[in-house]
Amino acid sequence: MNKFDRKQMAARVAQDIPEGAYVNLGIGLPTLVADYLPKGREIILHSENGVLGIGPRPAKGEEDADLINAGKEPVTLLTGGAFFHHADSFGMIRGRHLDFCVLGAFQVSAAGDLANWHTGAPEAIPAVGGAMDLAVGAKQVLVMMEHLTREGQSKLVERCSYPLTAARCVNRVYTDLAVIDVTPEGFCVIEMVEGLDLETLQRLSGVPLKYQPAARAA
Repeated sequence: MNKFDRKQMAARVAQDIPEGAYVNLGIGLPTLVADYLPKGREIILHSENGVLGIGPRPAKGEEDADLINAGKEPVTLLTGGAFFHHADSFGMIRGRHLDFCVLGAFQVSAAGDLANWHTGAPEAIPAVGGAMDLAVGAKQVLVMMEHLTREGQSKLVERCSYPLTAARCVNRVYTDLAVIDVTPEGFCVIEMVEGLDLETLQRLSGVPLKYQPAARAA
C-alpha cells in the first residue's frame, strides 16, 4: 500500500496554509512544514519559545546555537523576524493572534478532541506544556501524524483513551494515508493516497468515515 512519506506529508500541509497566515509549528514532525512552504507566499512562522519570522532549516555548518525553535532545533530568521521573551510569545497564542498551529498527535477523536502529550509510558514528558495553549489559542488546529501506531492501531478514534490536550479543537488531520476534516458529523475524508480506497481506509481506521473529495483548482 502506498503511503506519503514525512516530506510529502509536510508538503501537503504547507499547501493548505494561505498567504499572510501566522502559524506555529509544533515540536517534531510539524517542524518539517517550514521547508515546504510555497515560494512567494508570505507565511509568518511563530515558535512559543519566542521567535517570529522563522525561515527554513539552516544549511549544515551554518547553525546558530542561540537561534532555535521550541524543539531546540536550529532555525533561520527571515528579514523582519524577531525574538522576544516567551511570556510575550504565549501572550500572542492566548490572545488568538495565530491563524494556524500544526501539531502532532497520539489520538484524535471524531469530536475533534486532541491527545498529544501522554500515553502512560514511564519515559514520557510529564507535563502537557504549551500544546494546550496552542490547541485552544490558534484559530485553526491542523494535526499531522501517522495514521496507525507501530502496533497497527488507528490514531483516529471514537473517543480518546489518552489524557486530552484540548477538547473539540482539531479542524483537519493529515496522515500518511489521507487528509481528513473533523466535522460536526465526525470524520470526513477529502483526499487519500493514490491507490487507496475508502473501504480499506475505513477498515484500517476502525471509526466511521465519510468521503467528500476536495474540489481541485482547474
